[in-house]
Amino acid sequence: MSRQIDRRAFLRRGAAAAGALAVGPGLLAACSTDETGADAKAGDGSSSRSGGTLRAAFVGGGAAESLDFFNGPSALDLVRARAWHGTLGNLDPSGPDGVRYGVLKGIDISDDLSAYTLHVRPGVRFTDGSTLTAADVLHSLSGLAARSKLPVYRLAAANFDLAHARAEGDLKVVLPTLRPIADGRMILCQGNFLVVKDGTKTFRKGMPSCGPFRLTEFSAGQGSAFERYDDHYGHVPRLDGLELRSIADSTARAGALTSGEIDFAHDLSPVTARTLGDNGKVELVPTESPYVVGLSFQMNMSAKPFDDPRVREAFKLAVDRQAMVETVFYGNAQVGNDLPSMGFPDYAEGLPQRAHDPERARALLKEAGADGMKVTLTTGPETPGMVEMATLFVEDLKKIGVRASVRELPAGQLYADFPAYAALPLAGSYQMPIPALSTYQMSTAGGSPSAFGWKESATDSLVAKARAESDRAEAKKLGTQAQRTRWEDGNQVLPVFKPNLNAQAKGVTGIRDDLFEQFPGFSQASLA
Repeated sequence: MSRQIDRRAFLRRGAAAAGALAVGPGLLAACSTDETGADAKAGDGSSSRSGGTLRAAFVGGGAAESLDFFNGPSALDLVRARAWHGTLGNLDPSGPDGVRYGVLKGIDISDDLSAYTLHVRPGVRFTDGSTLTAADVLHSLSGLAARSKLPVYRLAAANFDLAHARAEGDLKVVLPTLRPIADGRMILCQGNFLVVKDGTKTFRKGMPSCGPFRLTEFSAGQGSAFERYDDHYGHVPRLDGLELRSIADSTARAGALTSGEIDFAHDLSPVTARTLGDNGKVELVPTESPYVVGLSFQMNMSAKPFDDPRVREAFKLAVDRQAMVETVFYGNAQVGNDLPSMGFPDYAEGLPQRAHDPERARALLKEAGADGMKVTLTTGPETPGMVEMATLFVEDLKKIGVRASVRELPAGQLYADFPAYAALPLAGSYQMPIPALSTYQMSTAGGSPSAFGWKESATDSLVAKARAESDRAEAKKLGTQAQRTRWEDGNQVLPVFKPNLNAQAKGVTGIRDDLFEQFPGFSQASLA
């Protein structure tokens, strides 16, 4: 049986990490501890072994952090949930269906694309000893995910007729589709659809779970602690335990890593990552395409003057993309072309790269009667680079005559009130790395709240036709047509794709093996 994590030691370390936000990494260096995990290191060159407690730090949501991951918008909320609860599956380009299944052993699709049959893996057990069944999957999808305020969880309800979904015995779930779709596996197995026990209404420590770890401690704004769940289906974790800490500041996360306080630091800023390049105790492990993050600015077409396509085009032409790549990311990023999902098979290749043309942008604003317009760009440090990019974008806008300013919210707060966020005239955003057509369905189709006023039924129809097409070549053709309309008339400026600049102690292995690199898992991780 795994070792129970000491509660007082965990909370003491969590408080030290939180304090680092105010005083910087020096405190973490001074408070380096030899408690659980720190004495587990065998030195460089040693082989991986079972045991030990891995400690990882992420940007959290402060006091707003919640065990209810269906309504928790921060990266830490989802990472915590993935350690605690079983997933339907993850995207895996090397898998036969393009996915790697979790609590499911497979998904069948009817010939007419009208229904999906989910086959539950037999013998998956919750921590209370009960067996996971079709009823648990149904409740998680239709009772919880469908009611989430976050678009990523509402994606299942947007594609499947959950009101008429049914269980056939204990190991089979039938999901009728709302319209024919051929890419439903990519929706259900994105890594974020997790399963809790049927009837679950509240989320608390001690609730039955079927993930790789049991939650033993949770303190909002500080962190959480886990112990290995020895009856986890499939792969039992190699670690004894896991600690996830909430450290909003990138420099503080790096300081905790170099001092030995943690073993893994998530999503460091480019500046911070550069300081670790010559540190022999740590290694940088950036995510790779297609698991790169699109950083964007959303123009609300419900707010004037963004209802005018000339204004939207002017804002796209104003941005100096290459300067953002070089200045903010020191070249460790890719220029974007105002479309998400770069690197996925359904991304629209071949469209002309948007130019940087401030003269044309200024002329378009004048034609639209919007020269001298005033706008506030609201953003926050939800992932490194967002605030810095917003600052550069505002300077680019000033050069075309826009009276622009930046409003920066605290970490974890940009999406906290999602209806208020979606009503902003101009807002920073980032896109999870998922396929292009799924992204459109999740955030744009049918006037979704996160569409920022985009309502184009013709484009919706093109996307629907592409997703209903079993022939991949035809689906690609239709999908590219739909994305061209978004490129031409859309309300998203997406100048940069950047990797998550993660870093870990030398000898840590296996984190990437859990897939979904933007929100990593630790079921296959090992300490040296």
